[in-house]
Amino acid sequence: MSAAGNPDLPGLQLLSRGKVRDIYATSSPELLLFIATDRSRFRRKGALLTEISLFCPARAAPHASMLRGRAMLVRRARVVPIEAIVRGYLTGSAWSEYKRSGTRFPEPIFTPSTKAEQGAHDENISPAQAEALLGSELYTEIRRISLALYSAAAAHALARGIILADTNGTLILIDELLTPDSSRYWPLSEYAPGRAQPSFDKQFLRDWMLRAGFERGREGGPPGHDGEGWVAEEEVVRGTKGRYEEVVQRLQGESVV
Repeated sequence: MSAAGNPDLPGLQLLSRGKVRDIYATSSPELLLFIATDRSRFRRKGALLTEISLFCPARAAPHASMLRGRAMLVRRARVVPIEAIVRGYLTGSAWSEYKRSGTRFPEPIFTPSTKAEQGAHDENISPAQAEALLGSELYTEIRRISLALYSAAAAHALARGIILADTNGTLILIDELLTPDSSRYWPLSEYAPGRAQPSFDKQFLRDWMLRAGFERGREGGPPGHDGEGWVAEEEVVRGTKGRYEEVVQRLQGESVV
């Protein structure tokens, strides 16, 4: 089977399967193989979320054509149990509380959340709670690096006509950084504070799901169709794909094939 869905890789041990990424063991106990799939029906999503790998482990070599552009060889690491979220603008879960999307903060702020196990939901926590959870030294370092990464990326995006409203990550890059899955990107030319913003990220898909009746606790499918999952209309799939491709093209300054 192609990597677009659930890749079949004989000789490699599957360790974990998430919404987008599969994790495989390699011949080295210190290394893992991350594969970004297209399970969302969004063609080439995995490739758009992954830098082209420069090294392909020997055991995965027979599958190189399937994995090219969507695989990363990574080191094993202990995951810090928080999401390091940085916000430059009021949006997302923060907007849900204040209902004034698009308002810019004087300075970017660090708003951590828990990092839930697969199938569970992350929960917003206060900086004080995060510091108590991690210890002062580790918390301070994560906050410093997260704010520096956001500031540098936001300046890069702004020079290309894009607002990086917020992003989330970890001290160690264990899956993705500054992608349209983990960040909110807005076109600078259409920005207007105090309202919902046009976007180049998965907010377009989120909005469709809310209109279709999605709410927390209904991950299994629409009302009356629990267990069948959520199937986006083809127009929504094309719209999401087009937005991801455009932001990658703008940020990298090159065409997306």
